[in-house]
Amino acid sequence: MGEENKKNLLTKEGFKKYEDELKELTVHRRHEVAEKLKEARAQGDLSENAEYDAAKDEQSEIENRIKVIEEILKNAEVVDETEYEEGKVGIGSVVKIRDVGTKEEIEYKIVGSTEASILSGSISNESPLGKALLGHEAGETVKINAPVGMLKYKILKITDSAKS
Repeated sequence: MGEENKKNLLTKEGFKKYEDELKELTVHRRHEVAEKLKEARAQGDLSENAEYDAAKDEQSEIENRIKVIEEILKNAEVVDETEYEEGKVGIGSVVKIRDVGTKEEIEYKIVGSTEASILSGSISNESPLGKALLGHEAGETVKINAPVGMLKYKILKITDSAKS
């Protein structure tokens, strides 16, 4: 139960993204769904009205998402990306790394766990790789003990997103 008061670390960019989404949901999407419900009600019998059921489902999804975002923002701690030592990996840094074993080069942005999305190239500061990279400089190699064995990544480049 200790998770309830956990702070959601967010970059300034991530905080704004959640604020914008919340505004879109509360100002525009709520109104759109209310109109759909009004139109569906005007069609008469609600017991077999697919448009009404779909609009009610959509309304429920929107209200649930609003609650989630409000909770994220209520417990948000915006990370001052400039507080990290220049040239070292911190939250908000974009890091280009090379897998020492496969020679594959990858670029990730280090963010708080709430913002993390591997699909958008963002990894959490709490992930094994994110933790290993924090505080290191370009040219250094970090090691991660993974289920598949020891992984090594060389840091090729660090871009501080707060200064870019």
